[in-house]
Amino acid sequence: MKKTLILFAALCLMAGNAMAESVKVESPDGRIVLTVNTDGALSYNVTFKGKTIVADSPLGFEFKGESPMDEGFVLTQPCEPMLHTDAWDPVVKNKHAHVKLLYNEAVLHMHETVKDGRNMDFTVRVYNDGAAFRYTLYASDTPGNRRITRELTEYRVPAGSYAWVGRNGDEGFTGSQESCFTKTPVAQMTEQEVDLLPLLVEIDRNNYVALMDACLDNFPGWYAAAKDGAIITRLAPLPDEDADGVKAIFSEKQNTPWRVIMIADNPGRFIESEIISSLNPPCRIENPNWVNPGMMAWDNWWSADVKMEMPVIKEYIDLAAAQGWPYMLIDWQWYGQFDLPEADPCTPAPQIDMQELIAYAKERGVRIWVWMHSTDTARNDNYKKAFAVYQQWGIAGVKIDFMDRMDQEIVNWYRKIVECAAEHHLMVNFHGAYHPDGINRTWPNQVVREGVKGAEYAKWGTEITPSHNINLAFTRMLAGAMDYTPGAFRNEPQGMHKTEIPTSMMNTRCAELSKFVIYEAPQCCVCDAPQFILGQSGADFLKQVPTTWDDTRFIDGYPGEYIAIAKRKADVWYLGVMNNEKARDLEISLDFLPLGQYEIEYWADGRKADTVATEVVHKTTRQYAQKPLKIHMAAGGGYVATITRIL
Repeated sequence: MKKTLILFAALCLMAGNAMAESVKVESPDGRIVLTVNTDGALSYNVTFKGKTIVADSPLGFEFKGESPMDEGFVLTQPCEPMLHTDAWDPVVKNKHAHVKLLYNEAVLHMHETVKDGRNMDFTVRVYNDGAAFRYTLYASDTPGNRRITRELTEYRVPAGSYAWVGRNGDEGFTGSQESCFTKTPVAQMTEQEVDLLPLLVEIDRNNYVALMDACLDNFPGWYAAAKDGAIITRLAPLPDEDADGVKAIFSEKQNTPWRVIMIADNPGRFIESEIISSLNPPCRIENPNWVNPGMMAWDNWWSADVKMEMPVIKEYIDLAAAQGWPYMLIDWQWYGQFDLPEADPCTPAPQIDMQELIAYAKERGVRIWVWMHSTDTARNDNYKKAFAVYQQWGIAGVKIDFMDRMDQEIVNWYRKIVECAAEHHLMVNFHGAYHPDGINRTWPNQVVREGVKGAEYAKWGTEITPSHNINLAFTRMLAGAMDYTPGAFRNEPQGMHKTEIPTSMMNTRCAELSKFVIYEAPQCCVCDAPQFILGQSGADFLKQVPTTWDDTRFIDGYPGEYIAIAKRKADVWYLGVMNNEKARDLEISLDFLPLGQYEIEYWADGRKADTVATEVVHKTTRQYAQKPLKIHMAAGGGYVATITRIL
């Protein structure tokens, strides 16, 4: 047997010498090139329009009880990139009604000629707006599990690059992934950091990358850090393992998640991208016509705590009905005390008559979502019983909270949850969750998740600033839909904001309205109370703004300064613009519209909005598409409009 292995290695080495020691994969338009080098240490590099944006960077893994897999590989067969087309109509149209992407793909089948003589595949895809790669690892020659302790993938961006860093705080590799994103020199990032994805990197004002992952399955997610100016991969360890411990266990063929590098000359282009979805398998729900996300009233944000009383819940059902929203969320404590061994998510608290609430909502054209604590959901696989009960009740979806992990075990648990929920026609919103990875293409009932520092933090501090809200669109939102929970109608200028109950938001009313256009949230949870919304300026806009879209266009903007996005539903375009703390005049290009005349109904900051943040100007005008739209925004301001063709 030993002689056979030596002979095989020798043949592979001879074959490798006859083949190229590097494989180049270009984007279909030729602007992006990813090169994999197998000569010596395994590495890759990326260029964009001829400029190096990722210099030669290591690849590979370290294992417990094995030597590192990072060098001495040869190709065992020729590798020719092939052009592919990925086209589909999303069940939930987060950005587009139809998606068609072209990419070139190469699969490198490699054998290790040194150390342990192991096999590994490396798959590369290069799109017109980015590149992605993943490893395929195989079982050991001896029975038992293989244990990964470290992924060696690095991203050596050019010196002088900046990253918008969202730190996971003091929670290490656990936590809810809710952070502000701060522009930071990559050179100042450290090896000990645990930074959130997506990681937006500015190489210069004409070259940007965004690092993230896609299609997590039986493998942990990764956090970013940096060593000697290179961005490094820090996998989330298994529970009870430390930072240097075991990250993933497998005994059979294992694909890693895709490592994704979005690439563009403007960071706003990443908002339009469908790469993350493309890197996931097609929909597995045979008939998903029951997956219909939309706007949802919510009984938790504005108050100090949930008022779990029948009359209060009915007020929120009435709010949803009055606004034409299809859903209302009954949040925590509806089944009494939670996160306890005796907690039962199938039995409502004594003061709650769930059947009466469901019937009350149904009479008004509203369906109910319910909240669950993750421990109550997981205990003895309670979710299997609960989901069957909820389907019988007619519940539309579940909000599952407080997982606060991204390790291999919880990644697999997420998949079990969404699959079981699909069997019972339940939509899912994960809170206390890690960032999205495109699973919604495969399981579209996973309609939104948190993993974002959203509106709830306005209750506790002053971090939810206009700049922060803009940054989210260029950072966290690149991974997918986020449950920020917009809709705060108690608006105050930044200098007048107080941490108080009822809660307020330090931006203008129009800035708040713009979040409904700018943020990706097909299941959009509206945070404020009925008395602060009904009859107020902008409530009419919330009656008509959709949550799913047929087209999405980034118009203009820059992280922390401002952002303008246009989205289309059928024949109507919706424009959302959000500003930072400095008053601003803009000319918005309407070149995304076909030539013609249009009616524009808009909601704009009033003249006094710098001091009276709730002041709104609501008017209708007409304009030709050839002419730019001039708008003024107050400090912390915004602008929204509907645009309909008339000629």
